[in-house]
Amino acid sequence: MALKATIFKAKLNIVDVDRNYYQDHELTIAQHPSENNARMMVRLLAFMMRASETLCFSKALSSDDDEAELWDKSLSGEINLWVAFGQSDEKWLRKACGRAKQVLLITYGGKSVPIWWQQNQQALARYTNLTIINIPEPSVQELAELAQRNMNIQCNITDGEIWLSTDSASVTINPEILKA
Repeated sequence: MALKATIFKAKLNIVDVDRNYYQDHELTIAQHPSENNARMMVRLLAFMMRASETLCFSKALSSDDDEAELWDKSLSGEINLWVAFGQSDEKWLRKACGRAKQVLLITYGGKSVPIWWQQNQQALARYTNLTIINIPEPSVQELAELAQRNMNIQCNITDGEIWLSTDSASVTINPEILKA
């Protein structure tokens, strides 16, 4: 019997001073059986970092699929933003950069990220529409601890620093920009 996704509900209050974006969002997030809380919360963090009225999660959960895991599409179907997660290879990122106006890769693998970046930095430098942001491992672990089936999260973003708070905890995240 196949395992089913676990459903999480998130009420977000986003105050993004950097982008002048102030909005509430109510999301339903499906956590794939192979996905842990840390990865799911990194996906939710990415949503908060790039929130808009048209940003949405797709059905995809890996770079093997033909869709982004999180994307912002225009009404005419153009992909304005393609968000991917992990340590993708250059071939896959080239494909995403060819399909979308902007591609954001969020890495979060701890000690393996600098090694991956050293191996791929030169090849990825040519993609002008690619941004790569690393979430430090301690922040990823703190994010995972915020995961609950029903979440109310206040998100404040100022000068690149992200502060998340719930009724019981708070987390401060300083994303590292590997490629702007």
